[in-house]
Amino acid sequence: MLSAIRTGSMIEIILTAFSLLVMLFVVFPVHECSHALAAKLLGDDTAERQGRLTLNPFAHLDIMGTIGILAFGIGWAKPVPVNPSRCRKVSQKAAMAITAAAGPMANFVSSLIFMIIMKVLIVTSGDNTPDALYYIIFALRIIIEIDLFNGVFNLLPVPPFDGSRVFFAFLPTKYYFSIMKYERYIMIALLILMWTGILSIPFSLLSDLLYSLLDLITKFIC
Repeated sequence: MLSAIRTGSMIEIILTAFSLLVMLFVVFPVHECSHALAAKLLGDDTAERQGRLTLNPFAHLDIMGTIGILAFGIGWAKPVPVNPSRCRKVSQKAAMAITAAAGPMANFVSSLIFMIIMKVLIVTSGDNTPDALYYIIFALRIIIEIDLFNGVFNLLPVPPFDGSRVFFAFLPTKYYFSIMKYERYIMIALLILMWTGILSIPFSLLSDLLYSLLDLITKFIC
């Protein structure tokens, strides 16, 4: 959002604001609800009992995470509570890995859906795209890019990100607790690195690769 404001283009500011609001009110709820749904399917109804098995965005929004996504395009929602001991269908480590992976996977699936919608609009618009439709297509592209970026970001294999839960499923328990003691400090350090742009380059490259992959998958449309 800040970069859009710096350009001074009112249209870009409006479209970026719209896209980020879609992230907050559509993409984030889908991400968090996916965590809750995966836990529920494995036997843990903790998130459901706390009202998190829902697409209602207000059940998931976090104040600092909301500020982050609006200002920098990187943010988060409230963590979904998961009690792996209640996931009777798999081991506790597997439960943590599966429920954690469900969020980023939801990002990638929703990105694919948004790309399909975008390409269908491109095809149906023909050569002379109306201004309103052009802006919708532009907004969808921004949504896809941010959605993929957040999916990649959440797969980072360090706490408190989803990727750490997947990674730690393959580590001995003693190492897991040793690393988790520093979760807050790791989080602060990573956010500083992200907001200063140091880590944006590798994450952007990975996001671009995923965008190209989704573009290839949807080549049957255009």
